[in-house]
Amino acid sequence: MRIRFGYVAMALNIMEGSPNKTVTVTNLLKIAEPADRINRLRRLTRENLANQLRVLKYNAAHDIHVFRFTSKLIPLATHPEAAGWDYSSEFASELREIGDYVRQHAMRVSAHPDHFTLLNSPDERVIAASIEDLAYHARIFDAMGFGSEAKLVVHVGGAYKDKEKALDRFREQFELLPPAIKGRLIIENDDKSYTARDVLKLCQRVAAPMVLDVHHHYCCNGGEDLATLWPDIAATWGSDIPKIHMSSPKDGKNIRAHADYIQAGEFIAFLKQAKELDQDFDVMLEAKQKDLAVHKLMHDLTEIGKVQAIDEASIAY
Repeated sequence: MRIRFGYVAMALNIMEGSPNKTVTVTNLLKIAEPADRINRLRRLTRENLANQLRVLKYNAAHDIHVFRFTSKLIPLATHPEAAGWDYSSEFASELREIGDYVRQHAMRVSAHPDHFTLLNSPDERVIAASIEDLAYHARIFDAMGFGSEAKLVVHVGGAYKDKEKALDRFREQFELLPPAIKGRLIIENDDKSYTARDVLKLCQRVAAPMVLDVHHHYCCNGGEDLATLWPDIAATWGSDIPKIHMSSPKDGKNIRAHADYIQAGEFIAFLKQAKELDQDFDVMLEAKQKDLAVHKLMHDLTEIGKVQAIDEASIAY
């Protein structure tokens, strides 16, 4: 069974490894002329795209083939101040270069729209804003030349005091989404409301892949054994390789917060559960130390001696 590791958004091990530089709306509005505000966003975007390509080249040099793009690649893209700015055309060559590099190096990429993207909200204004945010991410991926293989991770959303009605609203909104968005969505269990079993049932009903978040499962579950759930979760991916999220709790008091690194023993515990199915999968490490957490986990796993290193960011078990 082959497992590949990736990380989120920025590389800490290189200079200029942040592709998510932005500006607050308050500071942007201090610029008097609207055209100058767009110029400010334009300069940040140019810097972010250059840094993004630099990060991808670093990833390729270290065999990291799983990566999550920041949602801030185009700063304030969905804010009214950016209305009418055709950033995808203006930066078409830069975005296409990034996409070409990803394809050339067979990388698996995704994005995770922010927590305010709630398809099951009872507030129509929140729904509209959520769809706009999803459309922004899809637009960027389209400009990079990606098809539906480049996924967008979403949570179900709030329970709103009635989980069944909230799940129904999600299903209804999901079915109404444009195909260019719907085909990219993958759904993740969360740490407070929707368990892995809840999300598995939802994914089976709407025919969407499920992202298992192992840490979230331990925070929020109904006593289910992951070894029992895993085959059905993996099956939601069809012929694609499943992907999971892995993080460790910051400490005993902040179990939902993410730690700097991944505890190797916790990951091996999941490996043992997944081994019965013996199917390859990819892992997005949601650790504060980003790429450094990938390097440390690889070191820790191989030092323990339970796995075989295939390259700098993948193992056989």
